[in-house]
Amino acid sequence: MANILKGKKIVLGITGSIAAYKACYIIRGLIKRGAEVQVVITPAGKEFITPITLSALTSKSVISEFFAQRDGTWNSHVDLGLWADAMLIAPATASTIGKMANGVADNMLITTYLSAKAPAVVAPAMDLDMYAHPSTQKNLDTLRSYGNHIIEPATGELASHLVGKGRMEEPENIICHLEMYFAVKEGDLGVKTVMITAGPTYEKIDPVRFIGIYSSG
Repeated sequence: MANILKGKKIVLGITGSIAAYKACYIIRGLIKRGAEVQVVITPAGKEFITPITLSALTSKSVISEFFAQRDGTWNSHVDLGLWADAMLIAPATASTIGKMANGVADNMLITTYLSAKAPAVVAPAMDLDMYAHPSTQKNLDTLRSYGNHIIEPATGELASHLVGKGRMEEPENIICHLEMYFAVKEGDLGVKTVMITAGPTYEKIDPVRFIGIYSSG
């Protein structure tokens, strides 16, 4: 596959999960492939990973609040949503998934999601019972019905030391999912003209002559 992510603008949403540390590997992988990454982190997400670390990796200021505390600069969720070629929420907690599904726009990440024209890719991360709960599954189904792409979590040991489904997929697999999305969207059929025929084909040269091919059937 060609370097399909080169030049792509990705908004990476980080929420309050222990899996937030994996966002560093996602950022490095995306940038290595030529993508431009803008991090939007929830207040709870900052409890698990510092904006300084994320800013150092992206070479961009990390966005968390509607207004910058230092000078009052307004962070426009509308402009950010229009800028992005794709929005990746990884890790996505049960709380954030619920807010996305029900339009609870109480932080910068959710307002950006609601404003975005680009597709959203969601990588859930939570304990196995939270993931299996009917409300979580209903919210995920709602997001799918909106056209969002859900990356199923893996099965393994969780932060609770229980073993089950709920562990965020590995960064490399998440990046591969993004690559596949753009490959399908911008694939060969999107740039080539294809003619489908049934039976022999005749192309007129003038009123008397023609070029023909036999049927392949």
